[in-house]
Amino acid sequence: MSNIKHIFLFLGIALVVSNSAFSQKTIDSLNLIQLSGVVVSESELNTLPYATIFNKTQGRGVMADYYGYFSLVTLPNDTLFFSYYGYQTTTFIVPDTLKDNRYSVIHMMTKDTINLPEITIYPWPSKEDFARYFVEMNPTEDVIKRAQRELSGESLAFAAARVKTDASLAQSYARNQMYTQIYTKGQIPSNNLLNPFAWSKLINDWKEGKLKRQ
Repeated sequence: MSNIKHIFLFLGIALVVSNSAFSQKTIDSLNLIQLSGVVVSESELNTLPYATIFNKTQGRGVMADYYGYFSLVTLPNDTLFFSYYGYQTTTFIVPDTLKDNRYSVIHMMTKDTINLPEITIYPWPSKEDFARYFVEMNPTEDVIKRAQRELSGESLAFAAARVKTDASLAQSYARNQMYTQIYTKGQIPSNNLLNPFAWSKLINDWKEGKLKRQ
């Protein structure tokens, strides 16, 4: 008889606990808030795709989509952590004064700026290399003289000798020759000493042995 009383007592306690849990669950379900929003940067107001939103109170989280949009179910006073690479992690507490079960936010995040120590960059690895370069440098070697050397007749002839002739180059050369003849008609012809195409033709003729046959 005593065992039956204990069984009934246990069932009564279980029923009370289940009813209390069900009531608490019903109350919590009435306070659920569908929190939605967009994560943007504070300076440029650009959306931050795939930002992480973690609900510390509930122990779960979501990830924003490509456009920075997110949506999750929360309760009042839940603490949310927003994190994104290169930005400072920020927090947001769900208000407990909301009258609606839906809430939208635009959450701004600040860039995480790291101040690095000052670094001095030298053009030479050591003082010895600098001293050697200073002693061996040519003070007359400037940009203008290098340009004059590169544009000399010998340099142009050497560059022209490396350019392979093709149909378009030959047609262009023939057209330029025709224009030159028209331009200098009745005058003294121009000097082709510095003409790279003439030098190229001369060198190619010499390589092919045309000068010997002539």
